[in-house]
Amino acid sequence: MTPPDEPDLDFALCERVRYARDPAYDGIIFIAVKSTGIYCRPVCPVRQPLSRNVSYYRSAAAAERAGFRPCLRCRPETAPRSPAWNGT
Repeated sequence: MTPPDEPDLDFALCERVRYARDPAYDGIIFIAVKSTGIYCRPVCPVRQPLSRNVSYYRSAAAAERAGFRPCLRCRPETAPRSPAWNGT
C-alpha cells in the first residue's frame, strides 16, 4: 500500500527495486517494514520482508514522520541525497 503522503510511488516498481537491491534507487526510495517498525535503504543486506508488511517512502524524514525508526545496518538517514549526506 502506498502511503497517503507519497502518492507518486509505484508499488510494483518499488518491489522490483527492493528485490533487486538496486543501488540506482539508494536515497530515492526508503523501505519501511510495518512488522518491525524499521525503515531501510534498498541496498540493505537484511532478509527481505513479506510484501504485505512493506510500505515505501520518498525520504527518510517521511518514514520517520510515519513512526518508523532507521535501520542500524544500512543507516538510511545518511543515504545519498539526504541532508546528512550533503553535510547539513
